[in-house]
Amino acid sequence: MKKATEDAFAGKNIRLTTMRILIYEYLETVTAALSLSDIEKFFHKADKVTIYRTLQTFQEKGLVHKITDENVVKYKLCAETCAEENHNDRHLHFYCKNCKETTCREEIIFPESMDNQLQIDEIQILAKGICDKCLRLSL
Repeated sequence: MKKATEDAFAGKNIRLTTMRILIYEYLETVTAALSLSDIEKFFHKADKVTIYRTLQTFQEKGLVHKITDENVVKYKLCAETCAEENHNDRHLHFYCKNCKETTCREEIIFPESMDNQLQIDEIQILAKGICDKCLRLSL
């Protein structure tokens, strides 16, 4: 287990288990958000319920956020600033119609408030189009 994994779990008050460590470290290696079935394919011998419960725990503790695109829930590691009571998920999510990947576009951030009249805790914006990787491949 990596020291960073141990620190991430301790900072979110998540108990260490083998499956949680494996899923967390797998999510660290991918750039796109993954569905439950994507993660199941990678851990083909693991129990689906265990994977689902792990993702739910991660989401509740502010370790991953859920993104819904094309009626599929996908999971992506949160920024370190996310917490159990407040996901700092105010960035654009982008779904590529070509490669079918959903990515977090953290360079496009939305405000926490609007004219001090509204406190925004969560924004769910999904843009669809062709990602930069697919555009480069088509040249």
